[in-house]
Amino acid sequence: MSSADASPPLLTREQVLRALRQIDREGRRLPPSTVYELVYKGRRYPPRAVAELAYRLAQRDPDAAWPRAAGSPTNAVLEQLDFTISTKRPVLTPGSAHDGEEAARQQAEELYTGHSKPSASAPARSLPPAGAQPAVAAEPNAPYEPGPYTEADALAELFIDEDTLRAARAGLARRRNLLLQGPPGTGKTFLARRLAWLLMGARDERRIELVQFHPSYGYEDFILGFRPDAEGRFQLVPGTLPLLAEHAAADPDRPYFLLIDEINRGNVPRIFGELLLLLEADKRGPAHALRLPYAPPEAPRFFLPDNLYVIGTLNLADRSLSPLDYALRRRFAFVDLQPQFGEQFRAFLRARQVPAGLVEQLCRRLLALNQVIADDPELGPDFRIGHSYFCQPPAQPEAVAEWLHLIYTQEIGPLLADYWREQPPLAAAQLRKLLA
Repeated sequence: MSSADASPPLLTREQVLRALRQIDREGRRLPPSTVYELVYKGRRYPPRAVAELAYRLAQRDPDAAWPRAAGSPTNAVLEQLDFTISTKRPVLTPGSAHDGEEAARQQAEELYTGHSKPSASAPARSLPPAGAQPAVAAEPNAPYEPGPYTEADALAELFIDEDTLRAARAGLARRRNLLLQGPPGTGKTFLARRLAWLLMGARDERRIELVQFHPSYGYEDFILGFRPDAEGRFQLVPGTLPLLAEHAAADPDRPYFLLIDEINRGNVPRIFGELLLLLEADKRGPAHALRLPYAPPEAPRFFLPDNLYVIGTLNLADRSLSPLDYALRRRFAFVDLQPQFGEQFRAFLRARQVPAGLVEQLCRRLLALNQVIADDPELGPDFRIGHSYFCQPPAQPEAVAEWLHLIYTQEIGPLLADYWREQPPLAAAQLRKLLA
């Protein structure tokens, strides 16, 4: 054993807890941290200041200097003592929902890992000696290694050609914001995730955040707003976008992605607020930061980092929604997606053991139906039927006919009845053609 292994730890968990109790009891103001914070019992503290106070109390010397440099060395010491170190949030709000979740997690840890609540008479707990077995067995955390993702992988599972895929990538790289629009069932969300993987070069879900807009979704959910905590008190809590932007800003050499499903189902101008300005490709970075309306005066201004990309999906057939305004449209590049019942889709079904006769019948009948829908002056091309309805055939070839019949009667038929609700005979006639 080396001398480094035999040296006693700088601190024990009880010494750090003693420092935290003194900070709370005295209401001591600590210098703010820059990147990381120690999270304990729903409160956040600057790690170095906590460690330094604990060290001075342990040494009984009010002038003792913490012997570790700021940042990772200090964080590593505290993490070894089972404290949580997290990335600093844009707006510091003790008692927020996020801190409440962390407090609940730590309380659960105390139940299952043997961490007891500290008391004045409790003996100091130090790190276990090297080679000692843990008191409670636990599954090891498997390392997350995202697999690579290339253009060849994308073309193999998408029903679009190489030129369309490259055009979508170019629009996203140019504008930083992309909207995939098309009829229902054309694989917009599926493509959005694959575009993110393609620009990352890996299937890395850690750098992707997916949200779905809806009529009840608002600015407070997306950007910043007041939410009740576990005790019923309202706290200022950052939404989805600032948290993702913070992670992207801390990792500027790698791209991050926000995927917005059904973007036109929400009140987009209200949800985005001042983000309409920050979305501009040339308005990214700290130089264009804005003060958020709900943020306290001392809070840092908000900006979108250059490595954060936004991909939205837009359903063109939903007549209950108002179109996007031009202020938002001019900040996005648009890609139109079409129903795909061509040779690539046929090959996809044949590779999944769908009988060749049924494949040809399906594609021929859907192409004919989509032509009728596109020619109808009350509907048009935006209401055509997409290929996504048929992308999960059963593994047994003998079950395919029944599977196809159920899709026609339970999914396509009701949709046609809604399309031609004023002309029921027309909807029934088109369904009969599918089932013939």
